[in-house]
Amino acid sequence: MRDHEPAAGTAGRRLTTRETAELLGVKPETVYAYVSRGQLGSRREPGGRGSTFDALEVEALARRNRREGGGSAGQGGELSVRTGITLIDEDRYYYRGVDAVDLARRHSYEEVAEWVWTGRLRPDAVFTAPETSVAAARRAVEALPEHAGPTDRLRVAAIAAAAADPLRFDLSEDAVLGTARVLIPTLVAALPPARRGRPRDQGPLAHRLWARLTGQDADEASLAALDSALALLVDHDLAASTLAVRVAASARAHAYAAVSAGLGVIEGPLHGAAGGLAHRLILEVLDRGSAGPVIADELREGRRVPGLGHRLYQGEDPRARALFGLLEEIPRAAPALAAARDIVATTARHTPLHANVDLALAVLTASCGMPSSASETIFAVARTAGWIAHALEEYGERPLRMRPSGRYVGPRPPRPLPG
Repeated sequence: MRDHEPAAGTAGRRLTTRETAELLGVKPETVYAYVSRGQLGSRREPGGRGSTFDALEVEALARRNRREGGGSAGQGGELSVRTGITLIDEDRYYYRGVDAVDLARRHSYEEVAEWVWTGRLRPDAVFTAPETSVAAARRAVEALPEHAGPTDRLRVAAIAAAAADPLRFDLSEDAVLGTARVLIPTLVAALPPARRGRPRDQGPLAHRLWARLTGQDADEASLAALDSALALLVDHDLAASTLAVRVAASARAHAYAAVSAGLGVIEGPLHGAAGGLAHRLILEVLDRGSAGPVIADELREGRRVPGLGHRLYQGEDPRARALFGLLEEIPRAAPALAAARDIVATTARHTPLHANVDLALAVLTASCGMPSSASETIFAVARTAGWIAHALEEYGERPLRMRPSGRYVGPRPPRPLPG
């Protein structure tokens, strides 16, 4: 039987739940999970005791699940992609098998990025960018309207840097790593400084980024917290933006374009912009003196309280725990830390949710005089390293494997031409 042909005897008839489960190789409960996710239609026949399923539709789903390549549907219809970069397990996460929190505690963002890319540490790694790349990115960013957001600037900077790189289509590992080591500092250098004067684009990346986020003077503890935040956020398995990067890389888009795909997704309030919502929540709690009335307003308006809970962790987000520990060493962070604890304690009376990394980032940004958009900038710069790692993995796979099949639910053809 060729892959596009229906099984003998199935065309035109309905399958029972048991037959459908056997054909898909799953449990009957999983069949209904497919239905709830909109991946499979069901119908209850008059006088029948159970649901029935269109045989051709079931065959099509079975073909998608059997399709070769890393992108495949696992039980319950969720996309599964082979990766050797990040493992999340029992409220901890690991970069290439090493505890990510321990790496961030002992190594700089640049060193962690190198580990994620290659599985090798480069002690004292520092990323620098050629003036041609920086100049092109700055000119493009400076042409944007004043109200442009941080992700707008980063996206434009990435496109401009790509246009200035005639070797961008070289997808060999060495070439992509070279691009990564240039692109990340270019993104930072293209951001406008937080106070007058052009900051020096030398030294650790966290120091350079600080000058783009706040006009306050940096102290050692605050810089360490920012550097660790970057390292903690390098990667987090297949987040939505990372999946977009892998789809672009599967189509053999160059590294700049793959990063641009990630930046296009990260702006959403359920992803990179979530820290900004938590930042504003922290400021409101500080302004009103208590989390109680602030949380009440959020719930009254039907909004989800930002900075709490994470679908991949039953307990506290390990990134938040690590960052909170560093923030406790910063005296000026004490009020925002207290506000965050008040938020967690207040919401626990209703729903026992733990703090996530967005709330920890909000404490950092609110206590260091940064705007609410700063956490989005931190998130995007940090995650660029992880996106590069995933692009590298995808370049080693079969091209265009990230190509799911749609389940057509429109009118059945043939239809007459519209009048």
